[in-house]
Amino acid sequence: MIADEIKRLHELHQAGALTDAEFEQAKAKILSSANVRLDKASSTAGAGSFGAELNALRRSRTDRWLSGVCGGLARASGVDSWVWRLVFVLFTLTFGFGAVVYLLLWIFVPEE
Repeated sequence: MIADEIKRLHELHQAGALTDAEFEQAKAKILSSANVRLDKASSTAGAGSFGAELNALRRSRTDRWLSGVCGGLARASGVDSWVWRLVFVLFTLTFGFGAVVYLLLWIFVPEE
């Protein structure tokens, strides 16, 4: 942990093994490396997370048959829009809820 490393540096400084300048330099290096690790962790966690992709979901204005839901899903997921259309048709015919999900997405997903 960072606190343990700084505590160890402080002990070395108190014992006379490190000068004031060396202590400050080592402490700054530890703190800067900790900030870099935190920045990398937060950027990788937010980049591919489901919540970020969900917030980026928009109905397409160009790739649409009815409302652009499948075009928007295609853009957000990287899967072709015809595959999404097929999925909605199959879920509607087999389970009956594909049309309901499509209508909810049409209502709640904003247009680009």
